[in-house]
Amino acid sequence: MKKLENLISKIIKLRITIIAFLVIALGFSGYNTLNKLSVDNSLGIWFLEDDPSYKAYIQFQEEFGSDEIFIAMFPVENAIGKKEVSDLKALHNRIDALPYVQTSFSLAKAKYPIYANQKINFDDLYNDQRSDRGLKNLFSKLPNITSQLVSKDYKSQFFYIQLKPTSTVEEERQAIAAEMRQIIEENYKNYYLTGPPVLNEAYSKGIYKESLLFGVLTVLVITLMLLFLLPSKRYLIISLLSVAIPISLLFGLITSLGFALNMISMLIPTILMVYSVSDAVHIINIYHKEGLTNKSLTKVELLAVAIRKSFTPCFYTTLTTFVGYFALYLSPLPAFKNMGVFTCIGLVFSFILVYVITIIGFSYMNLNFEKAKPLLSLKRLNQSAFIDWLNRITSDYKNGIIIGFTAVLIFGCYSIFQVKIDTNSRDLLAEGKAKQDLRKVETELGGSNRLQINISTSDGSVILNKDALKQLEDFQTKLEANELMSNPVSVVTIKQFLEKRTPVLFQSNVSEDRIKATLSEVDAKDNSFFKLFSEDLTTAGFTLTLMEGRTSQLNKVLDDIKLAFESSFDTNKYNLKINGFAVVFAQLNKFILETQFKSFFAAFIVAFFCLLVFIKRLRTTILVLIPNLLPLTVLAILMWALDIPLDVTTAMITPIMLGIAMDDTIHLVYKYRRSKTVKGSAKERMDNAINYTGGALFSTTIALVGGFLIIASSATPSVRDFGLLCATTVAIALITDIFYLPALLKKFDR
Repeated sequence: MKKLENLISKIIKLRITIIAFLVIALGFSGYNTLNKLSVDNSLGIWFLEDDPSYKAYIQFQEEFGSDEIFIAMFPVENAIGKKEVSDLKALHNRIDALPYVQTSFSLAKAKYPIYANQKINFDDLYNDQRSDRGLKNLFSKLPNITSQLVSKDYKSQFFYIQLKPTSTVEEERQAIAAEMRQIIEENYKNYYLTGPPVLNEAYSKGIYKESLLFGVLTVLVITLMLLFLLPSKRYLIISLLSVAIPISLLFGLITSLGFALNMISMLIPTILMVYSVSDAVHIINIYHKEGLTNKSLTKVELLAVAIRKSFTPCFYTTLTTFVGYFALYLSPLPAFKNMGVFTCIGLVFSFILVYVITIIGFSYMNLNFEKAKPLLSLKRLNQSAFIDWLNRITSDYKNGIIIGFTAVLIFGCYSIFQVKIDTNSRDLLAEGKAKQDLRKVETELGGSNRLQINISTSDGSVILNKDALKQLEDFQTKLEANELMSNPVSVVTIKQFLEKRTPVLFQSNVSEDRIKATLSEVDAKDNSFFKLFSEDLTTAGFTLTLMEGRTSQLNKVLDDIKLAFESSFDTNKYNLKINGFAVVFAQLNKFILETQFKSFFAAFIVAFFCLLVFIKRLRTTILVLIPNLLPLTVLAILMWALDIPLDVTTAMITPIMLGIAMDDTIHLVYKYRRSKTVKGSAKERMDNAINYTGGALFSTTIALVGGFLIIASSATPSVRDFGLLCATTVAIALITDIFYLPALLKKFDR
């Protein structure tokens, strides 16, 4: 105790120096944050550069063309009018000159094959010398291509801008999207724009906007709650500084190290703020209670008592919360790893600084404890009477409480296996122009997401023999029949078109060599937007369109493609490879499941041993751990009942909630365990613990629920679900701590 008093005296003596240091550090952090804070929603935050899926994706882009494609839809009077097509040509000239553009494609650039003199030539698909009727007749013979150029009613044109491979444009994506939009706006007043680069830009803007909004709302809500929760309004400044300083220093560190915000890390400020204020409220409440009961103590002695009584439970609550977040480091997703590491650093900052700030703050404060009162209060709420009622209920009805809560726990365990694992890409996007444009374009076009299927010969031979062509046609027929895919384009598309116009070319007496020679010419550079073959002609490519949607749908698409391939080809002679971002995105389900298992079990095991060290009795540790599993099982019940899947945001919820749910338990059990020095039954010790810590438990839970409800106000559906589920879980954790835990300990702890 004497050592602690000496440490407090030194901090008070050096308070001017400490304040000056914090001011300088905050100035540096603020400068870095304002100048370097950015948003990164690139593939790099989701997949490591050496990840096989990511490497295969980049390799595919280099060989067959990037699927980073802008899709613009222009409402026009006549999609095949001379002026309208001329406007497209003008836009091509500007777009193709940009250094990051690989190619662009529209009706103004599209060509179709003509067979003449035993050779394939290409002519413009659009020719202003043809009548509208003639053009429409020609278009009807190439439906899979022309349906991607003009709408069915000929009132809209589509324009595609294909960027260079992702790895070469990743850092400039936002600037590219802004420049592309500016160029289009100079040429067209009315347009719809979508595609992966546009959606990525919308994600980034939404993240930045909501991060700022969450920060402001959290400060306002915490301030309002503190006016009710703190014993005196004079504690308010100390509490707010305990919240603001660690967050500011953390963001200075994050930005100085070159890291950016993403959809996951944008939640860090709100989570850390409510955590910091929870510790501050616990310390302040203990300080105030001791000030009321120990009037003869000096300020240093009173601070020493408050720190001694709060340090152990606050240390263990920080430790369990730390474990919950650090468990995310085991995730295969870089975004979760970074979230876990930086939140843990923030927790350490918060734990240390909350004590430093409260010691310095209290050193300047002379307070009459008896006359102090909250600035705002709820006169009708009698906290003491409620706690007395709780103690009576958990004593008189402990058997019923145990049976009821245990039944919910068992049902929750069953519900865990009913929760779906699914990420809806649309739910990662807030309502706004980007989402509206996506809907509009996909309604007309049948999708906005490009998928490339490559079929190659196992022995390295050319794939243009008659047998292979027949199997390719059968395969494409199955793709066209699948409702989840649209507009497949391949050599089959060109072959069928040539067959209609030049039937003699594919008669049975035509040699195979002649067919190979003819079809090998159809992969023209002018039509490079659709890559039909590899350079050595051993691989045939199929380009098709998918809707933005769920990973479960993508997985079904991939399974359907594999089934169609296996039923059309001899798998010993031909190989299948599916490429595109959709393939990479579909693997999120596997990574999410891996994150859940690794992170949760790591957090659970470490948390168990932390509790065992803290409590020092195995029986009591198990009794204490059971109620902390109940909120997680209730979470599973809610997700199942409300059809909320585990996705890229909710994937981290269980390890985080396990750590947070234990916080109030530790504060309560710490007082219960310390009460063993006083003679009495488990009932008396628990009643005493509830009486002492009840106010702080309610305060911190209200703060946490308020913080997560702010996240639940997000315009992004997936983030909104995360906030709502976290707020509910924290509330359930309090209910289990004040009903289930006391009943268990009163019944079974000896």
